[in-house]
Amino acid sequence: MESIYGEYEPVLIRIKEEVEKRFNEYQEKVLQETGEKGFEHLSVRIKTDESMREKCRRKGVPETTESALVTLKDAIGVRVVCSFVDDVFKAAEYIKNMEGCEVIEEKDYIRHAKPNGYRSYHIILAVHPNSKDVLGNVPGTYYIELQLRTIAMDTWAALEHKMKYKKDIPNQNILVSELKRVADELASCDLSMQTIRELIDTL
Repeated sequence: MESIYGEYEPVLIRIKEEVEKRFNEYQEKVLQETGEKGFEHLSVRIKTDESMREKCRRKGVPETTESALVTLKDAIGVRVVCSFVDDVFKAAEYIKNMEGCEVIEEKDYIRHAKPNGYRSYHIILAVHPNSKDVLGNVPGTYYIELQLRTIAMDTWAALEHKMKYKKDIPNQNILVSELKRVADELASCDLSMQTIRELIDTL
């Protein structure tokens, strides 16, 4: 079966490589200016054909290239994991001001956590490479989904995701409540670590 991305997959690969390059430049810039990393971990991926098709089915949209590249806007996904909350917001500002990028959507789940305790900063970017897109436009429009979070937020999200897909869990409401409690405690730790960092910086 042909990839759901069809003839546009090479364009996705080029965009992915450009995103990685820009984040490496950002990391180098912050290191030179502060002596510290701008982020701890960076993950840039193109959603696999299988995962994209599964998401199309889950969202009730056709398994087509247009669905993958226009309707669903996460064919390219970026996860940025930072040590401190302030670093998340600084990286988010860098992303929003990247040349050739247009912010389509942003959601601050750090200041406004989801009911289950999930915290992260989400941005959908549109980029316009000098290549045709699935709608026939040149320059085309392609989308990137970015998630920025602290190490603590990332750990919680990974474990919550793993447990969410366990089957037949008894006392589900207790589990949900406990996960929310842990998320709140980790958020409190993040704020405390940020405060400690700021105190050290003033010495």
